[in-house]
Amino acid sequence: MLIESCDPWDPVVLQLSREQQAELAAAEGDEHIAYPLHEGIEFVAGFVDGRPVACGALQPLGDGVGELKRMYVRPVYRRQGLSRLILAALEELAVQRGYHTLRLETGRYLAPALRLYQGAGYRPIPLFGEYVDNPRSVCLEKSLTAVELAS
Repeated sequence: MLIESCDPWDPVVLQLSREQQAELAAAEGDEHIAYPLHEGIEFVAGFVDGRPVACGALQPLGDGVGELKRMYVRPVYRRQGLSRLILAALEELAVQRGYHTLRLETGRYLAPALRLYQGAGYRPIPLFGEYVDNPRSVCLEKSLTAVELAS
């Protein structure tokens, strides 16, 4: 998979983000919350044979902390390790941007996502920011020290 940085307004990123949000909305129904993206967000997109198949984003939270957002792999490309590649690219980007910590929010019901993040060293933390009152949310965090040393 080829991974490229993309502008947040790139049509590829917009389409993959719409697909990701539609999938979450279908699973969560009326309880779905589409959390907004913030200034300074950076996207990466993954391409297989020239086709866009995956994306993820890094959003600044401040004080050396970033948040992973919009992690998505199109269903037909899942279970091939592509999400791990997107995650690694975002972690590398975070190190380049000077972040020492990454956080994320995911749904309690998203077992594959939880396995991905926990397997990559993310640990549970209290709900933060806009997720504090969402009982379906799980928040995780990882120190990037080990990532920096591996670079």
